Amino acid sequence: MTKRITAIVVEYNPFHNGHRYHIEKARELTRCDVLIAIMSGNWTQRGEPAVCDKWERSRFVLDYGVDLVVELPFLHATQCATEFANAAIRIASLLGATDLVFGSEI
Repeated sequence: MTKRITAIVVEYNPFHNGHRYHIEKARELTRCDVLIAIMSGNWTQRGEPAVCDKWERSRFVLDYGVDLVVELPFLHATQCATEFANAAIRIASLLGATDLVFGSEI
């Protein structure tokens, strides 16, 4: 039986209830067996330091239902949106992701 592996690409800087909702909906929509967050580290895509360090943000997402947190390397996390996304999708593919769920700010 093939496991459903869902990847979400996130910064969660800082983590808030909308991010918690994103995690819950990703699980609900895909009915995944494993939920992976591919997350930028201590620096954001805008080249600024994250409000909370990567360890604290990782604890939040693990507490709210993510099974595995993988760091998007600094080299890619601080690049333009295209490079940020391409690197994250390559990582998701290497991890065997069957689904990708993304959110947007409104």
